Amino acid sequence: MNTPMELQKRREIVFDPFPAGQTALALQILEGLPGLSARQIDPQTIEVHYPVTDYTLEGLVSGLEAQGFHLYSTLLTRLKYALVYYCERTQRENLSRPATPTKRYQPHVDAWHKRPHGDHDQTPAEWRQYK
Repeated sequence: MNTPMELQKRREIVFDPFPAGQTALALQILEGLPGLSARQIDPQTIEVHYPVTDYTLEGLVSGLEAQGFHLYSTLLTRLKYALVYYCERTQRENLSRPATPTKRYQPHVDAWHKRPHGDHDQTPAEWRQYK
């Protein structure tokens, strides 16, 4: 089961230093989205808070890139983004599925009633107790 804290995500989007001023413009765009809060934490980085039920980092990044923004793209940042994309996609898929019962109790109950109960150990009582 997901708690509200697990559904609320905090991510950082890092922009390329050139062209200058794109971080402030992207911040204005992101602040206009309902249910999403954004703040600039340094000249190239924006921190976003959003519910994973409404937004994903993949959607935000692809939307910014479609608007013409240039993101900082090193191998490490691409790997981080890929991991976050996968995790959020999986979490959203799991949220849309109904909970399935893991045990079907009736077959277990039926099998238990068919078995004879009691002490079936053929070992003599004096051999079962170590003194």
